[in-house]
Amino acid sequence: MLKLSEPTLLRSQNLIDGQWRDAGLGARLAVTDPATAEAFANVADSDAGDARLAADAAAAAFPAWSRRPARERAQLLKRWHALILDHQEDLARIISTEQGKPLKEARGEVQYGASYVEWFAEEATRICGDIVAEAVPGRKLLVLKEPVGVVAAITPWNFPLAMIARKIAPALAAGCTVVAKPAEDTPLTALALSWLAQLAGVPAGVINIVTASREHTPGVVDAWLADSRVRKVTFTGSTPVGKHLARESAATLKKLSLELGGNAPFIVFDDADLDAAVDGLMASKFRNGGQTCVCPNRVYVHDAVHDAFVERLAQRVGALHVGPATEDAAQIGPMINARAVDKIARHVEDAVARGARVVTGGKRVRSADGPHYYAPTVLVDATPAMELSCEETFGPVAPIFRFRDEAEVIRDANDTPFGLAAYFYSSDIRRIWRVAQALETGMVGINEGAIAAEAAPFGGVKESGYGREGSRHGLDDYMHTKYLCQGLLG
Repeated sequence: MLKLSEPTLLRSQNLIDGQWRDAGLGARLAVTDPATAEAFANVADSDAGDARLAADAAAAAFPAWSRRPARERAQLLKRWHALILDHQEDLARIISTEQGKPLKEARGEVQYGASYVEWFAEEATRICGDIVAEAVPGRKLLVLKEPVGVVAAITPWNFPLAMIARKIAPALAAGCTVVAKPAEDTPLTALALSWLAQLAGVPAGVINIVTASREHTPGVVDAWLADSRVRKVTFTGSTPVGKHLARESAATLKKLSLELGGNAPFIVFDDADLDAAVDGLMASKFRNGGQTCVCPNRVYVHDAVHDAFVERLAQRVGALHVGPATEDAAQIGPMINARAVDKIARHVEDAVARGARVVTGGKRVRSADGPHYYAPTVLVDATPAMELSCEETFGPVAPIFRFRDEAEVIRDANDTPFGLAAYFYSSDIRRIWRVAQALETGMVGINEGAIAAEAAPFGGVKESGYGREGSRHGLDDYMHTKYLCQGLLG
């Protein structure tokens, strides 16, 4: 049973035009605890009609919000930021209960998500244009930055607070209004976050949240794609869905930010600090049970240090504590649902059938707490022929690929349609620059496993999407550039 210090954070209705309301058809969606596979709450199961009402509210609120002075928008965001931190423990418990993230990590996610709200509150007051040098006497050339308009935000389940904060905060800072659909598995965190935005004083219609089941999600999203008033879509999720959004938004030429699938390589060269490399892999691979878009999916280790690295890694991975996310001792919680566990098991079974060897883990964990656990796993003798080489496992499985030279590993690391993140460890400064430039990804961790930060641009290349979140570049994605030319001044 989820118990909160502030019970009003647990919302079950849509937020549309400042009002908490049921879905138009009265349908409800069960919210399930991944640890027990049992429903513990329910929310509105919305359809296209609810989506259109949300867009109506956002469009009506846009003129006043976009004209509001940047400093006032910043002050509201700062109040929202303070309220998020004031309710950190309750928010963390909601995240852990609906998503399965260990409580310690959930507390960290609250701080991480709040950092984006604070960052963009400060960036709101730094939105600047340009004055261009005169090309012709008597003319003034000016460049302005303006909000794009209504933004549709569609967020994933693995970071239910951080992802929606990373999208809504820059939208509001730029002067946009928002319609948002959180993932069907984790709607409660987004609803709690929007409740706090209301308490902070964000006006009615500026933030609108619509929840929906998998069955009804296409109708909700398609209503926004067809609406010419929705001028931007920001999405984090799978590449197939991102491609659908790109195709369907073409009719109204919406601006898009797409943070899509990944297949991150993690490379350990023979001159690496092995202890640091193991620390980095533990941080990047096993955070949230491996259910992150930037976690390493392929671990390449140089032949000269392979055995030593695997021995150290296996000791660390084998010691990880698996248990319900709400337990303070838990380091690996349940996977989000049965489909996730089945995919992990399929990848490991395929790898073993094709010659991989399990060093530790490699099996489902049968627990009295529930069915959705998988043991943190290290595999060796991985090859490109295995499914886990080309598909995101999205679970606590580290497959080790052996390599012998730099050119070989760069070729293999880039041999994927995806290009979100990459990591490598080396102490050779010349190699560091060569490899960093050669890797075909939007982000590179060099001797570092935790790369996300609110001040840095987050996003990928190739089929991992386009657009950036975080940093000043993330704010630009919510604005248009307008050029003014004034004559008769001579």
